[in-house]
Amino acid sequence: MTHRVAVLDKELCQPKKCGLECIKYCPVNKSGADCIVLNEEIKKAQIDEDICNGCGICVKVCPFEAITIVNLATELGTDKIHQYGKNSFRLYKLPTPKKGEVVGLLGRNGMGKSTVVSILSGNLKPNLGDYENPPEWDQILKRFAGTELKEHFEKIKNQTIKAAIKPQQVYNISQVFDGTGKELLDKYDQRGVTNELVKELGLTNSIEHHVKELSGGELQRISVAAAASRDADFYFFDEPSSYNDVFQRRGVARVIHG
Repeated sequence: MTHRVAVLDKELCQPKKCGLECIKYCPVNKSGADCIVLNEEIKKAQIDEDICNGCGICVKVCPFEAITIVNLATELGTDKIHQYGKNSFRLYKLPTPKKGEVVGLLGRNGMGKSTVVSILSGNLKPNLGDYENPPEWDQILKRFAGTELKEHFEKIKNQTIKAAIKPQQVYNISQVFDGTGKELLDKYDQRGVTNELVKELGLTNSIEHHVKELSGGELQRISVAAAASRDADFYFFDEPSSYNDVFQRRGVARVIHG
């Protein structure tokens, strides 16, 4: 049985600025069923995946390219880790973080890399696909019984795990910190490794400037250094190579590999 995942980008969906083409031209709707309707509460289109036939007409006629339909041989079912809402992104499966090892996540934008980081770092509690009635930690731990992830989530639940995170959006740094690059690194360094990291990442001159004056690449590397200088059990680097050339990326890789 083919399962269909319908994803609606709520930021792109603008019913007030279109002719509701997705609803009007849906063949299932024309047959008398309500496959695509306008959710009056949120004023956005809503798709019933159970009766969608996967024709893709709604994808083609939407003037704002807000709809994506993915046909799967079968839904991954119990492997669902998180879903933000109806017709929204859902994450299946998680990599297992292992102490002393580096695990990399590769993939196009929107595939869930940042969501994985948020969950494994403890910043986002997985709802196992039940976004209306999110499970408690006992249910989550039961779901991962017999796996290495159970121990990881137990530590998150008991707040006995320390995670250091390099955020994805480095340009936000200047909005939350007012000072030089050196002052920022001194604030976060818990291991006394600032000088070593600055040299490895080629930041010797950059750190003397105010963070508002730094380029995207410099902010990226300072953010990597700030995260790497924390005393933590796990380090998460979200898109650490953006804005840097190949030589700078090699420096970042050396820092991550320790």
